[in-house]
Amino acid sequence: MLTASLKRYAWLSIAAALATILLKGWAWWLTGSVGMLSDALESFVNLAGAMMALAMLSLAAMPADDNHAYGHGKAEYFSSAFEGFLILIAAASIAYAAIERLLNPQPLEAVGIGLAVSVAASVINLLTSRILMGVGRKYKSITLEADAHHLLTDVWTSAGVIAGVGLVWATGWLWLDPAIALLVALNIVWTGWHLLQRSAAGLMDVSLPEEEIRAIEAILDGYRRQGLEFHALRTRQAGARAFITLHVMMPGAWTIQQGHDCSERIEADIRQAVPHAHVTTHLEPLEDPVSLADQELDRRTG
Repeated sequence: MLTASLKRYAWLSIAAALATILLKGWAWWLTGSVGMLSDALESFVNLAGAMMALAMLSLAAMPADDNHAYGHGKAEYFSSAFEGFLILIAAASIAYAAIERLLNPQPLEAVGIGLAVSVAASVINLLTSRILMGVGRKYKSITLEADAHHLLTDVWTSAGVIAGVGLVWATGWLWLDPAIALLVALNIVWTGWHLLQRSAAGLMDVSLPEEEIRAIEAILDGYRRQGLEFHALRTRQAGARAFITLHVMMPGAWTIQQGHDCSERIEADIRQAVPHAHVTTHLEPLEDPVSLADQELDRRTG
């Protein structure tokens, strides 16, 4: 199953998080920089997020059962929400450490080797994020996309910290180190909030992206030119799986076989345009005005 095959990328993220924790922790130990400390703390968040991603991808890979007829794909949203929550906690921890260092400045040590170690950790995160982003977008896995966004944010965070420590080294202005750590905290708050918003949208059955809706409508327009009509098009995203329902209005004189064959072609065309979609059609006669009574989610009764 697709989701099961994505789990190896969660293991890649876990391995990258462990490596960067060791490297960034070493850089902080060498330099004493609170900026380096903030960077190391965010890597712990990366590890927790990657472990949650592995757990939720495992759950999402489970087949449909009697209690979950639509599968377990929405489990991925719990992973991205959890990671967003952890990012906010990390931001608070970083801000606390930065404010304390602003009040009690301390000189940095072994800056050169500390910066080199931090750069190595950032390269690991950059390469991992690019892999996860590509796979996540290709297979519509919000879990892997969220992990990739977080790692990419970590790369920019590290870049800021490295620049700040370098400036402190060059100028002797100790306040630059905690000041940049505060900016890092604000930056990752934005990332965490965005992940929480996207997770909530998925749990609330947000519709498919606009470009996929346009692709579906283009297919339906082709069939409209053949004399068919459509209404009650509804879509929702559940992790990597998309669900699409629509009502197909065709001539009432058609046989059941004709209607069935036509709906099968429509469903196949839509699945071609929207991979990993489950498409359900409902057939109605064009000539019957009652067919238009169920365009809304709650059918009109009078």
